[in-house]
Amino acid sequence: MTRIERIHLEEDRIRAAVRASGHGHLLVSDEDLERSLELALAQRQGRDPVWIFGYGSLIWSPLFHSVERRVARVHGYHRGFYLWSFINRGSPESPGLVLALDRGGSCTGVAYRLDESVLRDELALIWRREMIMSTYTPRWVSVSTAGGPVRAIAFVINRDKPTYAGKLTDEQIVSVMLRARGHYGPCADYLTMTAESLAREGLPDRHLERLVRLIDAVRPAPAASVASE
Repeated sequence: MTRIERIHLEEDRIRAAVRASGHGHLLVSDEDLERSLELALAQRQGRDPVWIFGYGSLIWSPLFHSVERRVARVHGYHRGFYLWSFINRGSPESPGLVLALDRGGSCTGVAYRLDESVLRDELALIWRREMIMSTYTPRWVSVSTAGGPVRAIAFVINRDKPTYAGKLTDEQIVSVMLRARGHYGPCADYLTMTAESLAREGLPDRHLERLVRLIDAVRPAPAASVASE
């Protein structure tokens, strides 16, 4: 399974595939998943709209429904490859790396406002995707947008988990990217699609673009097709 679609989350196919691969022990339980979602909702301020802040694949493949979308910036956190991926973009045998928010600096991305009438269902899909191993901490953050500040849920790295990679060099990141792949596909594709999506939004990330260039410089070019005579 490499192209993830909404139905895969609705039918819980990702977690089923992880169990079938013999790695079910990595998954957070249904009860803990529900508990985490309820805790986040309990921290909502009154009936304020619920926004989700996307800074990685949620920009180019959100998979959930929203009623408004804004370019946004969060202060106090920055984006980086701080999370070892044992499922989505890697495996326990060959972990990949995915983006996470860590403290300090700022980060640009996209904020999505969820429809109140289907709020619980959409959040359940997001949790099934982002909290599959409970490696993130869902946190309410203040997000700046052209339409004014909003309060949004952002998925911040959980430094207490063994999946926290810490600060890696560009060379280490590229080495991982070139070999790792998981249930969502190759790790390098995740990097490329995120860098491209940020550029399309007018929010280029120079570090991600540098990593893409480093990978392109060492990744074998596709074999040229030979025309039949």
